Amino acid sequence: MKQIILRSASPRRKELLEQAGYSFTILPADIDETIDLNCSPLQNVKRLGLRKALENHKDYYGSIIIGCDTIVVLNGKIYGKPSSEEDAYQMLKSLSGRMHEVMSGVGIIYKDRQYNFGVISKVFFKNLTDEEIWNYIHTKECFGKAGSYAIQGTGRGLIDKYEGSLSNIIGLPMERVLEVLKEIYEMED
Repeated sequence: MKQIILRSASPRRKELLEQAGYSFTILPADIDETIDLNCSPLQNVKRLGLRKALENHKDYYGSIIIGCDTIVVLNGKIYGKPSSEEDAYQMLKSLSGRMHEVMSGVGIIYKDRQYNFGVISKVFFKNLTDEEIWNYIHTKECFGKAGSYAIQGTGRGLIDKYEGSLSNIIGLPMERVLEVLKEIYEMED
C-alpha cells in the first residue's frame, strides 16, 4: 500500500482521513501563508494547498502527499484564524445573519503527478446576539479555526444551514480527496 503523508497538524483533517479508513504520517508543512492580493480567494487557497504538498516533496518520492488550506470568505474578504478574543468577536459579528463561503484548496502529489483543486461550500449563520457570540468565544473553540468557528463542535449552534461539502467546511473536502486517492491507488506502479 502506498504511504500517505498529510502536510497538516490539523486534528480535524487527521480525523477525516482516519474516518475514511486511511493510515498516514503527519508531517506539517512550514510555508509562508501570505495571501497574494492579485489573486482571488479561491486561487490563493488552491496555491497554498499545493505549496504545502510540494514542500520537500522530492524527499518523499513514491508517497502520496496531501496539502490543504481552508479559508472563510465573506464578500471577497478572507477571514483566517483569530489572533485574539476581540478579533474572534469581530469575525463572528461580521458573519452573523449572513451567508459566507468556506474554501479549501488541496494539493496532492504522487511521484510526478500533481492534483490541485478547490472546493467551495456555503454556510448561513443565524442572527447572533453579542451575548451568544461572547458565550461561544469563551468556550475557546474559536481559536485555531478559520472564521473563528468549528461547525463540527459547539459552533454548529451558530449556523442556520449549509450547502455543499460538510467535510470541506470542517477542513478537508473528502469527496474530492477520495476520488483522487482512488485514481492513484488504481495506477500501476
